[in-house]
This record gives sequence, C-alpha cells and structure tokens, in this order.
Amino acid sequence: MGESEHPLRLILHDFLSQNLCKELEFIHKSCCTVGYRPNVFSTTLSHLIATNCGHLLIPFVSIRERLKDKVEEFFGCEYELFIEFTGLISWTKGASIGWHSDDNRSYLKQRDFAAVCYLNNHGKDFKGGVFHFQDGEPTSVVPVAGDLVIYTADSCNIHSVDEIIEGERLTLTLWFTRDSSYDEDVKLISLLSQTLLSGSVDDRPFPFLPSPASSNMYWFSQDQASHDHQEGFDIRWARIHVLHYTFGTTNLTINDATSDSSFHLSESLEKPLRLGRQNEFFKKEFANGLHPLQVVQFYCWKATELPTVNNISDEFGNVKELSCSLEDFKNDSLNVMFLGDQKLVLSIFGYESSDKKLQSSFNWAHFSYVVAAWEDYSLQLRRELITSLPHWRSNHSIFATGT
Repeated sequence: MGESEHPLRLILHDFLSQNLCKELEFIHKSCCTVGYRPNVFSTTLSHLIATNCGHLLIPFVSIRERLKDKVEEFFGCEYELFIEFTGLISWTKGASIGWHSDDNRSYLKQRDFAAVCYLNNHGKDFKGGVFHFQDGEPTSVVPVAGDLVIYTADSCNIHSVDEIIEGERLTLTLWFTRDSSYDEDVKLISLLSQTLLSGSVDDRPFPFLPSPASSNMYWFSQDQASHDHQEGFDIRWARIHVLHYTFGTTNLTINDATSDSSFHLSESLEKPLRLGRQNEFFKKEFANGLHPLQVVQFYCWKATELPTVNNISDEFGNVKELSCSLEDFKNDSLNVMFLGDQKLVLSIFGYESSDKKLQSSFNWAHFSYVVAAWEDYSLQLRRELITSLPHWRSNHSIFATGT
C-alpha cells in the first residue's frame, strides 16, 4: 500500500477494494436522497434504517472499524474517538466547494478528524472534482477509487473541491469526534432496535423490501430552496431512466393521469408498479419505486459476474414468459411514468447512462436471475444484522462480531 505522509493529513492508496467500492456505489444509487447542498446527493446510515434497509449497514461495519483504527493510530489518539457521521455522498454537475475548514461553523466544532474514501475515478466516471489543500503537501488529491484521505478537521486543513463538470463523484465520508455525546453508534443502535425488535417483522415473506421516505426527499431541482415543484425530477425515476428502464403503474387516478405536476405523480412510486424496457414490462410487480431500483443497481454492480443466457437454469423460465408488451396491459390501463425534466436528468446523470455491455446483453431471463440474487443478498445481510444487534446493544457500539 503506497502512502505519503504529512503531520496533519495522510493519503492511503487502495484502502478499499474495487468490489467494496462498487457495493457502496450500489447502495448509494439505490437509496440516496437530495443532499445538503445544491447538486449533491446523500445516503446516511440513519436513512437506510428508516427506509427498512438497515441490513445495508453491514457492508459499512468493518470499513468503519478499519478507518477509526487508522485515524487513531495516525493521530496518536487510540481509544479516544467516536464516529460522529458516516455517509455516502455524491456530487454532480455544478457542485463545488470553496476554501473552508470542516470546523468553520459553530455547530461543527465537535469534529476533530475527517476521512474521505473515493469510490470512483476522476476522468473515467466524472470530470472536475479534484480536492485541494490550501497549504502543505500534498496540495491536490485526484480521486481514485479505493484511495483514502484523512486529515484534521480544523484550520490547518483548509480545503476546496473543484466544480464537477460532468458525471457523478462518489465518496464515503466519515467524521470523528472525542465528544461521546455525538457518538453515531448509540443513535443507530436505538433506531435499529425500534425497527427490528418492534413486532414480528421477520414473519413477512420479504422482510427486506425497502419502504420509501417522503417524496420531498427524492425530488431534485436546481433550486432546492424553492418549494416550486414544477421543475426538476424524482431521483428514483431518474436513475432508472438513464439506464434505459421505465416505470409503469395501474394505480393512477383520473386526476393523477391528467395532472401536470411530476412531483405529485412521484407519490405513485410509494405504491406497487411495473418495470419496463423497450416497450416490454417485467411480469413481476414490484412493491414500490425503491424495490426495482435496488434490483437494477444490483444488476449494474454484478453484471460481470452474471451467467450467460444459456447457463441460466430453466427455473427462470422462457424469456417470452417473463415479460409482456405495453399492449397486453390495455385492459389494466398501465401508464408509463415520466417523473420530471428528461433533459435535466441527462444533464445531471447522463454521463453514466450508456454501459454498452449491459445494453447489449440484457434480457428478462438475466433480470429474473438478478431479482433472485438480490433477494438472497438482502436476506443474508438481514440475518447478519439480526445476529449482530444483541452484541451491539450490549456494547453500545457497532462492530464486526465474526461468524
């Protein structure tokens, strides 16, 4: 592992494996909401819990432990730190940040250290977005998937980020504090206890199905301060749209179908719907808009590992039996959904929209296989979460409990 040191900062190369980077990218692109500044999207651990995706915390656990150990070791503060915040953050076209330090706002004074893991690559996945320190070495950090930057969150590390010109810059960001009252783990464990231990949730056939938050959290516009929802797009629909899928629903009322408000229609993503592609729709109905989005993003992550069409078991059926055309739904009044400004969607997310391998190899048999694989993956994580929770509650800390 290559590294270059400075008394107040550390750069580590290949801290995360490429597969871990892709797994975190899958989680972010299937769960994120509007972020804390213009053209930024975020996925916090508390949001995952609130949307019945608490099992997706599991991939973070060992990463957080390794990061905390590395920060304590480098800055000589073993057993002193608490994790204040863990989140996936992506910056898209137009996002930037001027010179500042992480403690230059009064409500952030508790922050002692910051860690940023890059999950994708400058030049390949996005343009712009280079990280700069105002003083000291290194002066600039070009994002490379797997690389880590840690630094003191004070005026010694004033920094900036160049404007994103194209694409989406994705990071895993953590902040550390010596103040135990800001310990993120205590809050997360409390939330998990409320959601997992309240009633017999695991009696459901699919306890891992996501539950969308308010549509406001998924509605993106270039002026996030405005309450005018006439312009913009629903993030869930947008991420599906740039990958050449579409949503279809039979749940629209007459008033819904004639409404000019895409924001109003986005509430339909909280209800059962269909997933379509090239005028064909998958016969399986999904629980809500987050459900097929997670499957599609899982497909993008696992595409290179998928078996060929000829190697897929007969249990997934004939391709023609897995889908039907839009014409087949005439009696059910299936409506294709357009939830926002398509030009704006392409401007923000279009850089990632043309994975030629996925486009050429797609068929519904592959997709049916992916649905089953995503369910297995989710159920496995959920079992691990339920097994780990008693230990976390006893220790008031989230950590890898082993097998």
